[in-house]
Amino acid sequence: MTMVLIIEDDLMVSETTQRWLSLDGFEVLTCNDSTKACQMIEKHDIDVVVSDVRMPKLSGLELQLKINRIDPHLPVILMTGHGDIAMAVNAMEQGAYYFVEKPFEPEHLSQIVKRAANKRELELENKRLQYQLTQVTGIESRLIGSSKVMVNLRQQVLSLAGFDASVVINGDTGTGKELVASCLHDFSPRCEHPFVAINCGAIPENLLESELFGHEKGAFTGANQTRIGKLEYASKGTLFLDEVESMPMSFQVKLLRALQENTIERVGSNKSIDINPRVICATKVDLKQLSDQGDFRLDLYYRLKIAELYIPKLNERLSDVPILFQHFLQQACQKFNIEQITPSMDDLSLLATRDWHGNIRELKNLSQQYAIVNATGSVTLSNLFKDDNTQNTADMNNDLVIEQNEKSLSSQVGLFEEHLLRNAMTQCQGSIKGVMELLLISRRNLNLKMQRYNIIRSEYLS
Repeated sequence: MTMVLIIEDDLMVSETTQRWLSLDGFEVLTCNDSTKACQMIEKHDIDVVVSDVRMPKLSGLELQLKINRIDPHLPVILMTGHGDIAMAVNAMEQGAYYFVEKPFEPEHLSQIVKRAANKRELELENKRLQYQLTQVTGIESRLIGSSKVMVNLRQQVLSLAGFDASVVINGDTGTGKELVASCLHDFSPRCEHPFVAINCGAIPENLLESELFGHEKGAFTGANQTRIGKLEYASKGTLFLDEVESMPMSFQVKLLRALQENTIERVGSNKSIDINPRVICATKVDLKQLSDQGDFRLDLYYRLKIAELYIPKLNERLSDVPILFQHFLQQACQKFNIEQITPSMDDLSLLATRDWHGNIRELKNLSQQYAIVNATGSVTLSNLFKDDNTQNTADMNNDLVIEQNEKSLSSQVGLFEEHLLRNAMTQCQGSIKGVMELLLISRRNLNLKMQRYNIIRSEYLS
């Protein structure tokens, strides 16, 4: 429950405001002394402060500066008379969240407190995301995310890694198919041997056989020395064939024979060489459908597809976007030797409203742009999105957002809330009691939220 601290020396105003906010579902504390109020902020987990501008001992501006030193992200709403508006504006320039002029409608104050509480929740989630990035290890540090689809994908990868079988990875461009393939290798018994990746669509047809099978010296013009092919080099390790659907039909039969017999002959040689690679393929199309159309050998399809994985689009796991963005932003700052940048909550919230047609690759590219443009100045994501002709540029710091944007705010908060719950379920391995203690949430509220976000406890049990 959101905790609000009211700082007001007028007893009637204090009691009336407390009563109204309590009826609206907030937990409310009151204080009539600004100095003691700072002590209460340090002692309690305050989410929003509602304070009169003119208080004994401290002015609204002085109080704001003092609160900033205690918690710079704590939203402060100032109540002011007409003559104190200038002081309230100065306080907002120093970081105050908003001010309301007395007398005010209780409903108006309640709406502002709700928005401030949402902002506070997002900022706390931002801190949790940053902490989470420093704590993840193993496969969770590679395949990042706490969404249901990512939890399931990590379980599938760890399970399949132990089987020495061919795998077909399905996924759109930019979803991270090669990363999944490397995880299958790194967490397998073959991890001490090479992981060899090749893009079948990037190699000319006349060079593909030499690339995969190798060649002897003098086998063709330009073959000045013997060269080991990818299949031979990946023996005992893993061969990753990306965009396998683009492999020419004329070569597919040669690959099928090599995989069935576990032998190859280098170009220009009659000597058979034993090979033993694990083959993992990636495709952005349905290979079975391609086979039915006669554009991919059906026998090769069945040889390759012993097991199959599906990589979700980024739009199918929007709750993972904030932590992925921060992960890529850290990498970008290290790559470009830039001092670490902390994205604003406005920017992280905006990420969840975008359609990610380019998937992970687009998000990573955006994080690099964000790092570079913020290295010498301050540019928001909404400005970068404008450059891409993106229409969604809602400013979540605008407290008077129009009604149609409130759905956007609600959906963004929901995405963060779902992410937090799923992350807690993963961390606590499905322990309801553990999640309740970690998130300080009641059993009833936890059950309601699990139902809302379709979180199934059994999926997180160790």
